[in-house]
Amino acid sequence: MVSIQCPICRGKRPFCIHKSYPLPKNFSMEQKIKDKLSKDFYGPSYSVFVGQYGYPDVNIGPLAGLEAKIGIDNPSEWFGKPYEDIIELRSLLIRSQQKESIFSKSRFVMDNQELALASRPTDTEITYKKSPIYNFTLSDSIQPMGPVGSVEKLRVTENVKISRQVDKVVSDELKASEAANVLYKSGIDVYKISSILSSGALGLEQNRKMVPTRWSLTASQTIIADQLISEIKDFPSINEYRVYSSEYLDNHFEVLIMPGNWEFENFEVWAPGSNWYPHTKTRIIDEYEPYRGRTAYAESQAGGFYSSRCGVAMGLKGIKKQARVVVFREVYEGYSIPVGSWQILENVINAFSQPYERFNTKQEALNYLKTKLRIPVDEYIKKSIILKQRKLTDFLP
Repeated sequence: MVSIQCPICRGKRPFCIHKSYPLPKNFSMEQKIKDKLSKDFYGPSYSVFVGQYGYPDVNIGPLAGLEAKIGIDNPSEWFGKPYEDIIELRSLLIRSQQKESIFSKSRFVMDNQELALASRPTDTEITYKKSPIYNFTLSDSIQPMGPVGSVEKLRVTENVKISRQVDKVVSDELKASEAANVLYKSGIDVYKISSILSSGALGLEQNRKMVPTRWSLTASQTIIADQLISEIKDFPSINEYRVYSSEYLDNHFEVLIMPGNWEFENFEVWAPGSNWYPHTKTRIIDEYEPYRGRTAYAESQAGGFYSSRCGVAMGLKGIKKQARVVVFREVYEGYSIPVGSWQILENVINAFSQPYERFNTKQEALNYLKTKLRIPVDEYIKKSIILKQRKLTDFLP
């Protein structure tokens, strides 16, 4: 991905908030946050963050809230919010950090694991080596991050409330993938599971280790989707063609589901001339999964592929049908601030919650999609594996 250099960051960060993003002119967030920062912190910690730089020695620490806000660390509650609300929420979280080995069992690591397992925000007292720095970080894979501070001392000042179901799963001798699926089936959402996995609290005791937050969300989504897809393969095939739609933050999604055994294809197209894709010619990026699954990582789409796949698996499980699925994601000019791959998962989940269009044949569905997508459908078909398939059901009324 080509980045456009910011005159303030001088190319040191691929994304920043100093460029001309579509935020209100009176959005004076930076000074507001800086006024709240000091060397000593007392308040709620919502989760933990594990960095990736220096792996296997990584930075870990609580995400400490400068204000008590509902949904401050839960992307499932952000869908529909404008950029400025998401950025403000995330700016209120201090990313505390201390360098630890991913295998560390230090008291600091154990305290962070408890914070990750907690069913509600937990009060903490943190002394930083110096006042945290407001260094807002944007990424195409993880949610935005606010101030950062190196921890000198951490103290959890109240009894950590851990739900019985979470405590039982963590105490049992289960592999990390098994534990994640048990948590999901018990009603714990994928973001909470990701945080618990990241903290190193899941897995067989001798194998437990911390997982960088950037990797843990994709890992959690993959684990959950794998289990859901294994169940979906036992469902009857859908007997009609459906198109589900969603749009948020100028990310436009069309989800086409068709009769047949499980297959999945995910398209991404970025608007030419945007901050994300400064070229003049459109490029269609395609990733495919056959019935038996993939053996290689989806390099060209990375976490976005697995977020979309997870959302589709959740959607098909909800309607109890097996299908061939093609997701079209068109990213338009307005998506100038990356907020992380969570919006892909939430867009697909939202699509399945909306009324859908029903068709008798594939051609009818494709004709409808021509009216919904900027890129000509024929261009997608040229690259597609699933759309090129010719099955008898495609022509039956």
